[in-house]
Amino acid sequence: MTSGTTPGLTRFNTTADSEALAALHEVCSSSAWGSKILAQRPFPTAEALFLASDAAMAELTAEDLAEAMAGHPPIGRPKEGDPTSTREQSGMAGASDALKAEMLELNLAYQERFGHVFLICATGLTGERMRDAVKERIGNSPEAEREIVRTELGKINRIRLARLAEEETAA
Repeated sequence: MTSGTTPGLTRFNTTADSEALAALHEVCSSSAWGSKILAQRPFPTAEALFLASDAAMAELTAEDLAEAMAGHPPIGRPKEGDPTSTREQSGMAGASDALKAEMLELNLAYQERFGHVFLICATGLTGERMRDAVKERIGNSPEAEREIVRTELGKINRIRLARLAEEETAA
């Protein structure tokens, strides 16, 4: 929904700063990103919120990106009791034991190489597609991979912000 203010967006625009910042932290654990979004409230539309998110994501330093990535569990191991990571990683839920074991091995190799979890916007992806992506990306330079991660985080943030803006009632 990109035209008009939705109930969720209205609530986000009018809630106390501390509550809005907590909601933003659920979207992205970079405090710099959250502060940049918070400072721009109120947003007239969800699209304006998405554009602010994209701009804030583009400005994040390597340290800010590391903070954002720290909020994401490895693919195939969603956070216990976290419906968001479970929903986003649902493509791995029905994966074979062999594919899950392969993803664990690839995740560890990726983390060894880059120093952080493999991050991909997993929404709608199959376990096989996620496996293929980590295999493709593990050969990247750290600089190239950091920019891919920035793009993937931006996609995740947009999906999560859309949910926040469309919610009929407070979570």
